Amino acid sequence: MSELFRTQLGEHRALFERLVGLEADIERAAALLAGALGGGRKLMLCGNGGSAADSQHIAAELTGRFIKDRRPLAALALTTDTSALTCIANDYSYEDVFARQVTGLGVRGDCLIGISTSGNSKNVIRAVEAAREIGIHVIGLLGREGGALAALCDVPIVVPSAVTARIQEAHIFIGHTLCGLVESALGLA
Repeated sequence: MSELFRTQLGEHRALFERLVGLEADIERAAALLAGALGGGRKLMLCGNGGSAADSQHIAAELTGRFIKDRRPLAALALTTDTSALTCIANDYSYEDVFARQVTGLGVRGDCLIGISTSGNSKNVIRAVEAAREIGIHVIGLLGREGGALAALCDVPIVVPSAVTARIQEAHIFIGHTLCGLVESALGLA
């Protein structure tokens, strides 16, 4: 067990040392988010599996609080409404579960964070395409080489790893950093 722990900790540390290369992209993403949320718009997030959990986690940090008590910010995870997810998947396809929500709930000037460790999740790609048609800013929390999503995002944040667990660890760190930067930019921290 200790060998596994040491190996994973070593991978984690090595990856987090390389995240400094993402600083400019993270700052650009935070500026987009702060502009939208400060202008009365909202943030929508989507992803599958662990990325769905990250969507919910980041939305909760914004609607609740992150650094200190403050007003709630408009953020919602498109992964939480099981009736919408199952209806859309059944009546249309699983690839449409996020896109139809983006089309129904989104307005120009909102932001969407699409989370995909591969950058190739079809339902996240469709959500991003729907967002772009409406005029919604798109941030990608991606991994590996960024996949198909990298070219579709206003700000692709590509974690330089091929290990899903390490990518997810970096995604939640980046999500927390975005929350802190947004609170600071809006004078709430």
